[in-house]
Amino acid sequence: MLDQKQKFEVLKNLHAGPGAFVMPNAWDAGSARLLASLGFDALATTSAGYAFSKGKRDSFAALSRDELLQNAAEIVESTDLPVSADLEDGFGGEPETCAQTILKGCAIGVVGGSIEDATGNPDDPIYDMSKAVDRIQAAADAARDLPFVLTARAENFLWGREDLRDTIKRLQAFSEAGADVLFAPGLPDIDAIRTVCSEVDKPVNVVMGLSGNTHSVSELSEAGVRRISVGGSFARAAFGALMRAAEEVRLLGTFDYAANAIPDAKIAQLMKQDVSKNRA
Repeated sequence: MLDQKQKFEVLKNLHAGPGAFVMPNAWDAGSARLLASLGFDALATTSAGYAFSKGKRDSFAALSRDELLQNAAEIVESTDLPVSADLEDGFGGEPETCAQTILKGCAIGVVGGSIEDATGNPDDPIYDMSKAVDRIQAAADAARDLPFVLTARAENFLWGREDLRDTIKRLQAFSEAGADVLFAPGLPDIDAIRTVCSEVDKPVNVVMGLSGNTHSVSELSEAGVRRISVGGSFARAAFGALMRAAEEVRLLGTFDYAANAIPDAKIAQLMKQDVSKNRA
């Protein structure tokens, strides 16, 4: 088993590779174990996927920091892979809160995490530049002596602010403030992705599986991307399979979906074999 510092080194070194690596997003311990079995080198968490599993929307108001960190801790404990946590907006507007979130995340074993510049307020969805940079600076200061890869997210394109120049300026400022990885989810096309990668001096993460254009790992590598995540799309794919199976049974009265289900023996083999010592 790797210790936390060794996992950190693995995650950090993955960003220095010649091409992009895929860091898929698990939403619970079971999905983490399945993904780990397929040979991925690192995992991320997903606030969206976890929210869906709890019957909640993905929003700042729906999920508490304690909930998400507990979920992340279970994912960390389920595999020997490095785990980077979706830390949403840092769970508060103040820089000190973002710093505290980094410390709490590291304490439960994650070796990386992301902080967004979105406010959660639809009427004023993005922090102004100064406040956004202060938040990343505080997170970076907290992470400086820890085994922690800090990702800074510029959320413009997810909130209808399709301003590539401002997005790049934000990422550049986040880099100067100490972020290790830069991320602007929702970029519209490969040209925008290539432009972002060429204009910043830190590794760039791109999310695939959202609506709109998709690009292969090789295409993204050629554009300069170093890390690819999938956000909540794997969780939505799983829910999609569940919906199709349930609709088949409810509407057609058939059970053909079972032919595509993972065999019980295989999924049992992927899960922990521990026996509970206290079942009462």
